[in-house]
Amino acid sequence: MKILLTHFLNLMIFFVTLSRTIQSQSLPGCPDKCGNVTIPYPFGTEKGCYLSELYYVNCSKLQVHNTSFKLLDISLDGHMHGSLPMAQRCYPQKAKEYRDPKIWLSRFPISSSENFLTTVGCDARANMKALYSEDHYITGCLSMTGCNMLRDGLCLGMGCSQAPVPYNVTSFRIHTERNTNGTVGKWGFNKCTYGFLVKKGQYTFQVTDFDNMQNRTFPVVFEWSVGNTSCEEARKDSENYVCGENSVCIDTLTEFNQSYPGYRCQCADGYNGNPYIKNGCQDVNECERPDLNECVYGCTNTKGSYECSCFWGQQGDGKKTGTGCKYSGGTIFAGVSMGIGTSGMLTLILYWGLRQRQIMKSREMFFKKNGGLILQKLLFESKQSSRTAKIFSARVLEKATNNFHKSNIVGQGGYGTVYKGTLPDETMVAIKKSKSIDANQIEQFINEVIILSEISHPNVVKLLGCCLETQTPLLVYEFITNKTVFQHLHEQNFISSLTFEKRLSIATQTAKALSFIHTTTQIVHRDIKTSNILLTDDYTAKVSDFGISRFIPVDETHLQTLVHGTLGYIDPEYFRSGILTEKSDVYSFGMVLVELLTGRKVYSHDGTESDLGLAMFFVSSLERGCLIQVLDDKVKNDGLDEHVKKLAKLAKDCVELEGKKRPNMKEVKEELDELCHSYVKSSIVSDKVKNFDSDQLIVFDW
Repeated sequence: MKILLTHFLNLMIFFVTLSRTIQSQSLPGCPDKCGNVTIPYPFGTEKGCYLSELYYVNCSKLQVHNTSFKLLDISLDGHMHGSLPMAQRCYPQKAKEYRDPKIWLSRFPISSSENFLTTVGCDARANMKALYSEDHYITGCLSMTGCNMLRDGLCLGMGCSQAPVPYNVTSFRIHTERNTNGTVGKWGFNKCTYGFLVKKGQYTFQVTDFDNMQNRTFPVVFEWSVGNTSCEEARKDSENYVCGENSVCIDTLTEFNQSYPGYRCQCADGYNGNPYIKNGCQDVNECERPDLNECVYGCTNTKGSYECSCFWGQQGDGKKTGTGCKYSGGTIFAGVSMGIGTSGMLTLILYWGLRQRQIMKSREMFFKKNGGLILQKLLFESKQSSRTAKIFSARVLEKATNNFHKSNIVGQGGYGTVYKGTLPDETMVAIKKSKSIDANQIEQFINEVIILSEISHPNVVKLLGCCLETQTPLLVYEFITNKTVFQHLHEQNFISSLTFEKRLSIATQTAKALSFIHTTTQIVHRDIKTSNILLTDDYTAKVSDFGISRFIPVDETHLQTLVHGTLGYIDPEYFRSGILTEKSDVYSFGMVLVELLTGRKVYSHDGTESDLGLAMFFVSSLERGCLIQVLDDKVKNDGLDEHVKKLAKLAKDCVELEGKKRPNMKEVKEELDELCHSYVKSSIVSDKVKNFDSDQLIVFDW
């Protein structure tokens, strides 16, 4: 009876929660939008809607009162984004080509941890100066004099330089000029110098910026707070203290920044909303979301938290990560002896039935949400294909992995976790559990499942099917037993396993897989790397993990998309532009070739790559005739001179910065095929790399 009453109360709480009105981020009766920008209190757009005039937002100009930046967004964590004008000076100097903007930020300083002062141009400098003092410098940065060997990329001093911003800067002017008198404005150099503030990671230098920086803007992060005292002092003035119910106060003064008095408000744990308005922090019902509670069985929401309950006769805190729910032998015996065992059993059966029904409804909901109906329709239409994907039930995969026990984890990454499992027919499988999937891309995901399941290639890990009855879809692949190429190259137990012949074979098989995928499915993998190339017991390469792959329509040559992938392997052209092409996979494959040749990780911390990254370090060594110095010992000992040269040249072609200069995967495959056959025929040739003198260099005729 007690447990039925608990269920009834939970049901009532659920309906009350559904009927609760979601409160606005602004004060009652006040607009909370300027166009697409949300304006939360203490900010406001009308009199009576903001805390004080300092927080007034002019909607027509998208400007906070008495500031110089254009507002982009405001978040309740004490940050807002805006854009500032850029400083510019051109030579020979003309009045209209000279601009040193003066900046006022009221009480909203530049975030010192989130922004950089940036200068663009050779022999250029940018300074932040006090508004009314020519000699008072706040900070500055300068670039090198020479314009030789400019490369697109990070601002490291050549053509572009960056410097951090000090704490609590609220008024200044941005000034830019050339360092010397003999360069800027002359032939072979940039005509202008530029200075601007930008959020970290939001600007990547391009050589063409010298000619098209005018009128560009970049996002800048500003900090905001309320009051002018600490939390402790503010609480004493209850009339002006602005943190509402169920919130906590956070001081803006820190160990590193003692010059920015004030405080911020934040909803307490278990609450969500705007802490600056009355009743703005509302209780979160953790029982409605399985990811927010740890209950094994019953869950009861409380203010700011929740409580877990066990069946009658059980003991424990009812939490998965706690003591759980366990039966006490004495209690059961006493219960049976008192004649209530039957009642308890009936209650248990009733609860189990309700629980199973809830699980079934949840799985049915996830199945529909994850596109199960679409996939069923597509599978029916293509049922004549023997390779069509199979839809697995959640129950089967839970049993296959012992409820996804951590002992069955065989891999983890930024996009999810991979479990080893055994199906009822004793088939070994790998089950990928993604962290999340965009609800807007479900149909695209389903189409890719169909396409990938129909790929039948000896060097591609076979997708057997998927499960759509869970919060995020599960993908089921064939299980490959002999680890990854990355492990064989870099882990101590495997390092000696890869001869040059095996490395050449792995490269050739991987190229065949990518060429097949590009030409038959129009899929771009987007994450080719040695840890995504699996090996069978006989060292057959299998390309895996199509979790972030994208389908490019037949009539298109590229796709505009958010940048995804692994640093070091990502195509620099795709990283800058967001334009994905098949040549993006070619660059990543080129990095795999470099890794196979050198035995080095794409990024290492031993300083050997001079902060250039493995690609530039390898190409630079090649161009200086120093290839022998960067080759892996196994390549030196086993590889034949001409074959090593050709493979290195192919790797260099694949990692060209411009995609149009790279070969396509079909051309790469053909060249590797020829190289592989040639190596087998010439394996007895005595002119091996290992016979080179220690000071002998491999020199290429380009």
